[in-house]
Amino acid sequence: MKRLIRKQVLIPVLAVVVLVGASSFKSDFFEIAKQIEIFTTLFKELNMNYVDETNPAELMDSAIKNMLGELDPYTQFLNEQDVESFKINNAGEYSGIGALVRSYENKLLVVEPYQGYAADKAGLRAGDEIIKIGETVVADFDDNAGELLKGANNSTVEVTFLRQGETKTTTITRGGVEVDAVPFYDMIDDKTGYIVLSRFNQKASKQTQSALQDLKGRGAERLILDLRGNPGGLLSEAINVTNLFVPKGELIVTTKSKVKKFNQEYRTRNKPEDEEIPLVVLVNGKSASASEIVSGGLQDLDRAVIIGARSFGKGLVQRPLKLTYGTQLKVTISRYYTPSGRCIQSLDYWNRDEQGNAVRNTTFNEFTTRNGRKVWDGGGVMPDITIESLKTNSLIDALESNNIVFDFATEYFYDHSFDSVDNFSFSSSDYSAFKAYAAEQNFSYQTKTEQVLEETINGDDTLLGADVQEKYKDLLLAINRGKINALDTYKDEIQKNLEDEIITRYFYREGLYRYYLKHDDAILTAKELLADNTKYSNILK
Repeated sequence: MKRLIRKQVLIPVLAVVVLVGASSFKSDFFEIAKQIEIFTTLFKELNMNYVDETNPAELMDSAIKNMLGELDPYTQFLNEQDVESFKINNAGEYSGIGALVRSYENKLLVVEPYQGYAADKAGLRAGDEIIKIGETVVADFDDNAGELLKGANNSTVEVTFLRQGETKTTTITRGGVEVDAVPFYDMIDDKTGYIVLSRFNQKASKQTQSALQDLKGRGAERLILDLRGNPGGLLSEAINVTNLFVPKGELIVTTKSKVKKFNQEYRTRNKPEDEEIPLVVLVNGKSASASEIVSGGLQDLDRAVIIGARSFGKGLVQRPLKLTYGTQLKVTISRYYTPSGRCIQSLDYWNRDEQGNAVRNTTFNEFTTRNGRKVWDGGGVMPDITIESLKTNSLIDALESNNIVFDFATEYFYDHSFDSVDNFSFSSSDYSAFKAYAAEQNFSYQTKTEQVLEETINGDDTLLGADVQEKYKDLLLAINRGKINALDTYKDEIQKNLEDEIITRYFYREGLYRYYLKHDDAILTAKELLADNTKYSNILK
């Protein structure tokens, strides 16, 4: 239940003063001071005179987050819990149940238990809905109930959850969790090594270097570095990972800001591990930030061939600034630019459309790599070789955001069995079952074409006659029918997502990566390219 905090206005007000005090006042000092005074008096009067009891801490938290929401999604206020989570993400070590859990309004959903850790040992599975933690009912808990799962090593917590309509209970003994930056690496064949780099925490460059050394010791003469799904992390680690493959002193990133001290050049500082080994880097639409620094830098320097789908397009740099009482402001301080001079930021948060959404860049500027190859800014890192099955669109995004693929995988897991990943197969009849399942869920999504048509039909100032409007409506119906057909049009892309989700249920992440070695389109394409020295070299020329 909520704890009511009575008229404690001092702490939030100080937080705002310090937050603003860290900014540059310049010529608008008076305006900033004026707005602070207005807000302070408003906040005090509101808490003293409102008809019902208020919670000043919650009000302030909401006010700050709404204010920052006008900027970009990466500029965030971090309370004490958020600061601790931020540190854990960077360190790669924490104490807890060892599972990825997603919070909803009245439940916690287990997305992925990590193999061999506490939640896995206690029997939790992906798709389990946690409804009670200890004596706390998740639906009655106002904050993120996932915080209740954290705790010291060897402490226990009883969890009640729903699985396939049945209520179950288990006791979890918490323990230390190691979050590896490199969760998997192996030889694909006798000469090709493969490394998965899943995050840029403090372990990233050391673990990548160690994996590379081991693979070379096992005969690797060429390498595939997989950054697909890597959301980024520490800028310093992105530089260090790139440094494994390029000489000391190379410019990797330039940051530009209105604040002079944030205008910096970042160069490699160490002797490379191997600046000659033929290298392919895999990216997709979930490769962001530090992943784009590595892939974009290696592409600009003609050090690697990039294979996959266009990356996310996050060209903004954040820095945590300390506030009072253990809180922080994670603020966007600059844009970063790859060695060729391009910024790959895809969304313009400072020029929004009528609905308040950030505008996506559609006009790209041309740049050249060291060898004179053409590359472009403004839309993520474009691969040198595109893999169609890695592309995404509004349908695929809707299937994911509505948990259609996830929930189908849960049902599939309890209806099928496989004794090894080598025996796994997803048949045409399985895909037909998925289409029927998706149709039953009544999930909705709107294409850009639909949006324009609806705005035209519903616009108050439309000059269209009734006949034309009826034809527009017929076109909208045709588009809706086309959405169902799109499940066939994009079968390869959707089936890959299904296979990834399902295989992880049976054989965890390691099983998925082993499946990739023999079946993944991007890896097979990279393997074939690396085996052809002439073709590989010609791409980089």
